Amino acid sequence: MKNILFVCTGNSCRSVMAEGLFRKMTENRPGEFTVGSAGISAMDGFSPTEETVEAMQREGVDVSGCLSRRLTEAMARQADKIYVMEEMHRRAILRLAPAAAPKVFLLGQFAPPARGHSLDRRDIPDPIRMSEDFYRNVLGVIRDCVKNLVEQLGKEMVG
Repeated sequence: MKNILFVCTGNSCRSVMAEGLFRKMTENRPGEFTVGSAGISAMDGFSPTEETVEAMQREGVDVSGCLSRRLTEAMARQADKIYVMEEMHRRAILRLAPAAAPKVFLLGQFAPPARGHSLDRRDIPDPIRMSEDFYRNVLGVIRDCVKNLVEQLGKEMVG
């Protein structure tokens, strides 16, 4: 079983979205993955933003019970793969757990090439305190990336 960890800043928007979408997209593959999320600057025990909960409800995913967790060295060590939203998250993980370097990836690397997103292909911006449209756009980017990631992980497990 692969342990997948999504990381952002506060663990209240992007990593929660990625975790929820990953769970939904792999629900027909029980026993293959464990998945979680954390934030490099998160405070433990807070709910996702209202906007995140609402956006995810439209995706058919309930994240209302998720609680934020601050990333720890143990989490980084236990994860098989860590997917971050921004380069600064990758750097923070490498300061916390240098040995994790080979398993830390930018989620934005899995963006489809032809979609034409106006957002940067590597960093996925933080939607906190932004408009509903911005949340929807970020969620769309994360959805596309997670879909491609799930397909890639499926190929790795077969091959």
